[in-house]
Amino acid sequence: MIILEEIKQELQNYAPKLSELYEVLEIDSVKKSLQTLQNKTLDNDFWNDPETSQSVLKEIKSLEDTIKSYTDVKEKYDEISLMLELAEEDEDESLALESNAELKKLSEDIEALTITTLLTGEYDRSNAIVSFHPGAGGTEAQDWAEMLLRMYTRYAEKHSFKVTMLDYLEGGEAGIKSATILIEGKNAYGFLKSEAGIHRLVRISPFDSSGSRHTSFAAVDIMPEIDDSTPIEIKPEDIKMDTYRASGAGGQHINKTDSAVRITHIPTGIVCSCQTQRSQHQNRDYAMKMLKAKLIEIKEREHLEKIEDIKGEHKEIAWGAQIRSYVFMPYTLVKDHRTNCEVKNVESVMNGNIDPFIDAYLKQRQR
Repeated sequence: MIILEEIKQELQNYAPKLSELYEVLEIDSVKKSLQTLQNKTLDNDFWNDPETSQSVLKEIKSLEDTIKSYTDVKEKYDEISLMLELAEEDEDESLALESNAELKKLSEDIEALTITTLLTGEYDRSNAIVSFHPGAGGTEAQDWAEMLLRMYTRYAEKHSFKVTMLDYLEGGEAGIKSATILIEGKNAYGFLKSEAGIHRLVRISPFDSSGSRHTSFAAVDIMPEIDDSTPIEIKPEDIKMDTYRASGAGGQHINKTDSAVRITHIPTGIVCSCQTQRSQHQNRDYAMKMLKAKLIEIKEREHLEKIEDIKGEHKEIAWGAQIRSYVFMPYTLVKDHRTNCEVKNVESVMNGNIDPFIDAYLKQRQR
């Protein structure tokens, strides 16, 4: 069967890629590290220090995930190889066609695993803190910011990431004045860091009775969640803390006490707030965590030696600075201006299918 030979040849082409992934992922080294950490859990005093033990268990899970990600694609490769052998022995064309369908899935899995090897940053494995801020334009921009909040929430759900609302301030007529969410999952920050920037919307405004076309802007800020073990010092005299009454979804405690917290980092002007936790203490902890994350993110992005070198940011959310445009009218197109990656299905993108843009960005950075 001609089709069988073609499938066999295509499968063989993936053998070098699997070998390369084995080396890049350092599977041998990962297995040794995993064994060392697993042996450590057997020590009699392992659980005496809960913080250290949890850190070790987290690392074990990460190493196990790395091994499993490679093992899964290797097993699928072997299964297809066996299917092709059976198809050849029995001259079974239907089995050959089935193996071809599995080969396409293998190709997608190898591509996805290859993308993860591009995540080499210090904080790429961390969870992501994502903030949304509308630009000038009132209701139209606030509605756009809420649309982006929904888009990233849908993205997280598609990747089985956990989403927690940290801060939410409703807009006047519609949309949001600001919002911050925590996205928890393996490599969440590594994937989403490419989404930081200004996003531009072009559409017929539902808030304009004349039916004219509007352009709106909103900023998306992405920060890695920083754990307590990360060494970063913020001087008490450099922060200002304000408390206020929370306003938004969050349970019966909302609007009854001044539990919401806003922290301002005086040297840089960075402001972080949290209002969705059940106590002022918890909100303060989250706000401080966000502040540390923002300082770390700026330090890494601007290649600074220390936190004290950060001078603050003043970027207008308007024309000329957008990283991506979402056009609903007069045609439908989403275009990333950094990579020139384009997707014509706007609705699909707004439902969280932003992987093509993320993948293109990561690949471009490796060139």
